[in-house]
Amino acid sequence: MVRRNDGGSGAAVAIKAAREVSTAVRIEDLSVHYGQTPALEDVNLTVVDGEYLGIIGPNGGGKSTLLKAILGLVPPTNGSVTIYGKNPKKSKSAIGYVPQFAMLDKKFPITVLEVVLTGRMQPGLTPFMSFSKDDRQIAYQLLERVGVARLAGRQIAELSGGEFQKMLIARALAVNPRLMLLDEPTASVDPSSRQQIYDLLAELNQEMTIILVTHDLMAISAQVRSLACLNGRLVYHGEPELNENVANSLYGCPVDLIAHGVPHRVLKEHDGGGHGCEC
Repeated sequence: MVRRNDGGSGAAVAIKAAREVSTAVRIEDLSVHYGQTPALEDVNLTVVDGEYLGIIGPNGGGKSTLLKAILGLVPPTNGSVTIYGKNPKKSKSAIGYVPQFAMLDKKFPITVLEVVLTGRMQPGLTPFMSFSKDDRQIAYQLLERVGVARLAGRQIAELSGGEFQKMLIARALAVNPRLMLLDEPTASVDPSSRQQIYDLLAELNQEMTIILVTHDLMAISAQVRSLACLNGRLVYHGEPELNENVANSLYGCPVDLIAHGVPHRVLKEHDGGGHGCEC
């Protein structure tokens, strides 16, 4: 039975819509220090469920540290992080994580399918556990989804950069996450694989929240729905349009933004030897 709500129906719809928008990640007054060295200071950021957020910033600006704080891998010095209202350590089953390419040893003797299967391991279980037939079927289906099922039996040392990243995305999907975190997933990949990864992430965003750390301005302008600029502190959070004022604050020196088909930036010369700043 459908009930009519005469009078104030617009307000009722608005209230219902507001309630249906849940918060995936809430970061409040977050500071993270490594010893006496601050990595993040007073970061406040809210990511709604279903968002596709891109995070950019200079090297050493705290981008990877922010992802680790969301994962619960580094403790806050001050402030708090919640994932769907819970402590990150209690939300691990809701989070898929793709680490930086350079963090992984490609010489380790393991097959593509076995890597994805490690994503099916439950906390507290031995790494020498045996996987069920269902686990193996799910892992293979995930490899099919990311387009590398034909490589299931190959050693990871035989993979190209793009194939390796797709395998890591499949592994991250093995927990059936609500939130996907990716740290530079298109670094060290060819242009064709890069676009395939972005197409895959756009598809996954129909099912889950995505937070993407990247140096790729093409991703910022053409892929993500919102942008966060991080340089120790949160410089900007909003529409994925990086204007000159925001870029100057982010990189700490004058920046020209120029588009020639594909957005990119050119750094102005400035005092101090006439060199551009590091990005």
